Amino acid sequence: MSGWTMLTIIGEDRPGIVAAVTKILYEKGMNLGEASMLRLGGAFTIMLMVQGAASADDVARIVQPVAEPMGLRVHADPIEGKLHDHVEPNARITIFGADRAGIVAKATGALAEAGYNISLLETDVGGSQVEPIYIMQMEGVASRGIQSLKDSLAGLAREGVEISVEPIDTMIG
Repeated sequence: MSGWTMLTIIGEDRPGIVAAVTKILYEKGMNLGEASMLRLGGAFTIMLMVQGAASADDVARIVQPVAEPMGLRVHADPIEGKLHDHVEPNARITIFGADRAGIVAKATGALAEAGYNISLLETDVGGSQVEPIYIMQMEGVASRGIQSLKDSLAGLAREGVEISVEPIDTMIG
């Protein structure tokens, strides 16, 4: 086994998706690497590194018999499997405020200019339908330090968005 495939699956959330997908991959001799699987707005999404003798197109065909009856859409791309090539995040950013268009674009644009490499970004909507609150949490690498991130987000903070920038102390060993 040498080739890696990034398998992406999306569909309406229901019990058994992970079990069905991983079982068929196991039965076909595929090795699983890193994965991210979560529910977003009633849909369930899977991003899964798969290794085996099969091409990316073959991996998609392998899972199709379990995906199709569950109404899941499948996509597969060949990738370079860089397992154990982890970047340790050193900064956590939380942003929340009244939900409005452009929060993510403004924040991530400013952070990119400050040299922030996002490794994890999660968002949620809280509050109520009348007064929604947008919540964004990120982890990543601040190559120019914490203060550069705070400075880059100052304009967004002036628009009434609450921002927290904290260092992450990672203990390795």
